[in-house]
Amino acid sequence: MNRGTFHSTKTNLRVISVIPGEPDNNSMIFARRQVQFLAKEGVTNKTFFLSSRTSPLKVLTEFCRLRNLIRTFKPHIIHAHYGTVTAFVSCFASNIPVIITFRGSDLNKSKGDNLLRWTLGHLLSQISALKAKKIICVSEELKNKLWWKQKRVAVLPTGVDALIFTPRNRNEARLELGWEIDKRFVLFNAGRNPKGKGLDLAQLSIVLAERIIGEISFIVLDGTLSPNKVPILMNAADCLLLTSDQEGSPTVIQEAIACNLPVVSVPVGDVKERLSSVIPSAIVKRDPDNIAKALVEILASPRRSNGRDHISEISLENITKQIVSVYHEISGQ
Repeated sequence: MNRGTFHSTKTNLRVISVIPGEPDNNSMIFARRQVQFLAKEGVTNKTFFLSSRTSPLKVLTEFCRLRNLIRTFKPHIIHAHYGTVTAFVSCFASNIPVIITFRGSDLNKSKGDNLLRWTLGHLLSQISALKAKKIICVSEELKNKLWWKQKRVAVLPTGVDALIFTPRNRNEARLELGWEIDKRFVLFNAGRNPKGKGLDLAQLSIVLAERIIGEISFIVLDGTLSPNKVPILMNAADCLLLTSDQEGSPTVIQEAIACNLPVVSVPVGDVKERLSSVIPSAIVKRDPDNIAKALVEILASPRRSNGRDHISEISLENITKQIVSVYHEISGQ
């Protein structure tokens, strides 16, 4: 796909976006934000929240509910914003063209995943890929996990809302949070799967770094914090640490880039591509000594990164335009 060619005129495209989770929680917040940008490109969107992916009876109920929405809304496209059951239900609910966005854990296996559940979900992802009209993978690495149909794949990161994640004065952010101005703060996103995110490795790396540089306040996000509070944490911290076992295109990295927060990360997903021009930042081996040394180097003389200079490519505005271009491509509208 030619990334430089977009449809600039408003369209009457109708899209159903299928997102796993309940409508009133913060799960898949990155997908929800992406969908919100569709209206700016003239797309009429209905978001369908798939409330269950584990109970066969509830999945059947959701399948019927989606079919009813398809009959009344008459979409040109169905966009499944995740693989596994979400993609499978979306692909087999009708003959409407389906786009699947694979985001990471729907094709990657992480530590802590239940083997049987992951195997079934992975199989459903691969079957759904056969049926999909077009596939979006958030990284090239993830694209290579598909068994087939790789020629139908567009590689597009999720994108970051550059109006929500924007640089602020570090000390002002710390005062607002009640943090001490002179302490060192490292941010870590453990989410709902601390094993898969490498929390043990991150904690050990922090201990080793403290032996060299002194006390470090290690701030762990466990998935319960309101997404609206994440930008101020990004602006108050000195560094973001990422030690995940597997990733697609980690949104937290894009958010840090948008806030000029330096990053220390292991080479996973599309992190190398995202951080290639971001200074200071570091990509190091999955080894606590190497991670600790990189942390010390950044924390010894803390400063903000130049990430904001490289935000245009991964802004939600830009990514949404490319997604809408895919919609036009397969709908003929």
